[in-house]
Order: sequence, then C-alpha cells, then structure tokens
Amino acid sequence: MKKNARFLSIVLISLFLLSACSLSELRESIQTEESSAGGGISSVPSGSASSHFGGDPDYEMVFPQDEVSEITIQITPENWQAMLDDMTANYGEQGAGEGLKPADGAGQPPLGEKPAFPGGDGTGRQAPGGKPNFGGGRLPGQTDGSNPIWVEAEIIFEGESWQHVGIRFKGNSSLRSTWGIGSLKLPFKLDFDQYEDEYPKTEDQRFYGFKQLSFSSNFRDNSFLREKVSADLFREAGVPSARTAFYAVSIDYGEGPIYLGLYTAVELVDDTLITTQFSDDSGNVYKPEGSGATFAAGSFTEASFDKETNQEDEDYSDILALFEILHSDLRLTDPGSWRGQLENVFDVDTFLNWLAVNTVIQNWDTYGVMNHNYYLYNNPETGQLVWIPWDNNESLKSGGGVRPVLSLDLREVGEDWPLISYLRDDPVYFQKYQDYLEGFLADVFVEDDLAETFSTYHDLIAPYVIDEALDTTLAISVKAFENSVDDLTAHVQDRIRSTEAFLEN
Repeated sequence: MKKNARFLSIVLISLFLLSACSLSELRESIQTEESSAGGGISSVPSGSASSHFGGDPDYEMVFPQDEVSEITIQITPENWQAMLDDMTANYGEQGAGEGLKPADGAGQPPLGEKPAFPGGDGTGRQAPGGKPNFGGGRLPGQTDGSNPIWVEAEIIFEGESWQHVGIRFKGNSSLRSTWGIGSLKLPFKLDFDQYEDEYPKTEDQRFYGFKQLSFSSNFRDNSFLREKVSADLFREAGVPSARTAFYAVSIDYGEGPIYLGLYTAVELVDDTLITTQFSDDSGNVYKPEGSGATFAAGSFTEASFDKETNQEDEDYSDILALFEILHSDLRLTDPGSWRGQLENVFDVDTFLNWLAVNTVIQNWDTYGVMNHNYYLYNNPETGQLVWIPWDNNESLKSGGGVRPVLSLDLREVGEDWPLISYLRDDPVYFQKYQDYLEGFLADVFVEDDLAETFSTYHDLIAPYVIDEALDTTLAISVKAFENSVDDLTAHVQDRIRSTEAFLEN
C-alpha cells in the first residue's frame, strides 16, 4: 500500500511539473516586449496563459451581467492617425457630414460644423483640455466603400495586456452618422490574432477564449439598454442570440487615456455563438445585406450573402435552395408540400419565433423594414438555415423612427419581403406565429420583470453614462437617460396591451 501511495505521489508530482513547464513556456511566449515605436504601447505584463490561450470561452469573465467592465486600448499615434485618415478618405471630413443625431444630440456641434477643439493640427493627438483633434489627409486606395482598415493595438484589461491585437471601426449608419456629427465614440471590432502571421507568438491568441469581440456604441439609444436587453429577450424566447455586456472604454494614443464612453460588447456569431449555441459549428455563416437579403424573387447575388466561415468554398447552394423553394409554385398549388420542402432547408420555427419577438418589441432596423442586421447559419445537424438576429440598438422603440415598423398582423408587408409575407399568408404558419406571440407574452415579456431589469441595469451603468455626458464631444442627454427607464417601461406596457388585443381579436 505504501509503495502504491509513493508511486502515485511521484506520478502526480511529475504531472504537476510537466504542466507547470508547459504553462511557463506559454506564458513566456506572450510576455510583452518593450516597444520601440514610442507612445501608446505599454509594457504591462501580458498575463496568464489561460487568459490568452484558453480553450472554452469564459462568459463570466468577458460578459459579466452584474458589473461594468473597463478596458483600455493603447495604440501608437501613427496607427491612430491611419485610422482617422482612412475614415476621412471613405466618409469625408470628420464632423462635416450629414446623419442622424443620436440621443437628442446633446453636447454635439451643429450638423455640418466641426467641433471647435483647441490646437486643431489634424494629428489626432489629444489637445489641451483633454479633447482629441480630428483631421488628416486622404489615404490612396481607401475610397472603395470597404470596411475600415485594421491596425495594431494593445488591449489592457484586469491588469493584463494583449499584444498586436487588430482593431478597426465598424458599422453602417451608426458609424457614418457618428463620424459625420463629430463624435469620437465610434463602434469598433477587435480581433486578437489578426496579426499572427507577422507575430507568430500571437497565433491563436484569445481573450479568455474569444477570438473577436464587437463593441456597439449604443448609438441613438439614450437608455444604453436596448442592445443588451433585446439580445437577452431573443435568447430567453429560444432564438439564438449573441451575449452582451457593458464596457467602459478608454483609448490612449500617446497622450494619456481618454474615456470614450459606455459601450455594449457583443459576441460574434461566427466566433463563439455557433460554438456554444449549436452542437456543430462547421456550417456556413452568412451575414446578408443588400438587395438579395430581402429574398425577393430574382434578387440573389453572391455579394448579398457575405460568408463569414468556409470562405474558401464558393458554394451557395444552401442559399439558392431556399430561394428556389420559397418562390416555388407549390406555395399556391400544394401548400403542404411547399411547407415540407421549405422546412427541409430553412428553420421556419426559429424564424417565426424571431418574427413574433421582433414584432412585439418593435425594431426599426431589421428584416421587413431594412435588408440587413441578421445572420443565417446552415446548421450541419439539421441541414437548415437558422435565423440569428443582430444589431438591436433600434429596438424597443414605440415611435420617432424614420421608417415604419411592422404591425402585429403584418398586413403591410408585401412580396418584396417574402420570408414574412409568404409565411403570413399561409394559415398554418400564421397560426404558429400567433402561438409564438402568446408564448412570448406569457413566459418572457413580463412587465414587472422587465421593469426590474431596466431599473437594475440603469443603476449599474449610470455613473459611466454621466461621466460620458461630461465630454462635450459625445452626444449624451442626461435628462433623456434619466427618463429612459420610464420610457422603456411604458413601451413594454403598450406592446403587451396591443399584443393581447390582437390575439383576442
């Protein structure tokens, strides 16, 4: 017995030493090297191997639900200027564009005027008084309307740092409008192994298991809650949806940290959502946008269905199959066969569930109104394309939008949005849609629960929002923020009454 115990001890000690050696080697491989670029890059120790090269995504660390995380982006002045120059080349002079005014435009310069910062030397460096300057020339070859450029940055979080991380601005109307009105609070995206070819030590670098993260600026949302709460509502109702969390974001491009404001971090569909919410993550992920994203007859183009995974494979047969079956004559001549064939290639139940939730909460910027802001995932387990919502900052709004929203009976939706109109016109599917409406009201969209959620999150983020409001370069209305919980609660009350009345009639 003693020999066995002694042998077991030796084995355990050996395993411990081997593990310690491997962790030590990993840690050594990610230690920070002193930067010779100067300005904007620190020499904070990189941290632990588990935080930088861990396996499973750590949702509790990256997406906490009961606290505001703080993150700092450190970037060289040259890289920062390159980002600003690229934006100028693609969208015109910063602060001189047209666009929607977020959150009542509090603290913003008038549209068409540049913010009057001291020392406007066009360098992008911080001027006296802590305000950043804007400007810079045009970059050749950056006027084709493509995504903004990637540059290198260092990310500081919880006393650890991640080196050679890719960062770029992102977004559509939120990016254009924010840039146009002169605000620096631009939405952005991080990729932690974007530069692994240039820096092999960052190969498969992760942020607690996440390769990429998206940061929404909460544009046109004076509550700062819509992106988060709506994503949670979809997921609670059984629709695959990204996890989110609040982040206070600062940037340092050589002159000390500048607080950008409160962002909502969103997990990427093609990174961890399909890994954690599906049993097989090897399928095609599409981010549709453009005319083909309406699914109107004859509108398919490959350009409308941007592939986020399996990009080397140019096979779009799964999307084409959905187009073909959706517009088949069987829809009118043999509805039962049409439904069966449609369900072979498209997860109709998830779509009807999404449609019910989306129509109850109201959303001004998604399918049925705009031809973007959703993903499709071809689930290998079922062979069906699954609907995944995206970008919810224009949801949970009862009025004031620049476009109409969908009514509960969907009567205004025409054949230019066939995924809705064709399913609405089918009695079987329309009944399922109503069943999802009823289930959402009974199980998820509960007034008291949501009022408590709004209040809890509001109190959590209030100090960070108020700090953001003190910066006159950012469009924050403190009064609108203070009233936002009442506004959201009133919207919920109205939507519950409207949906109940529709179901009763």
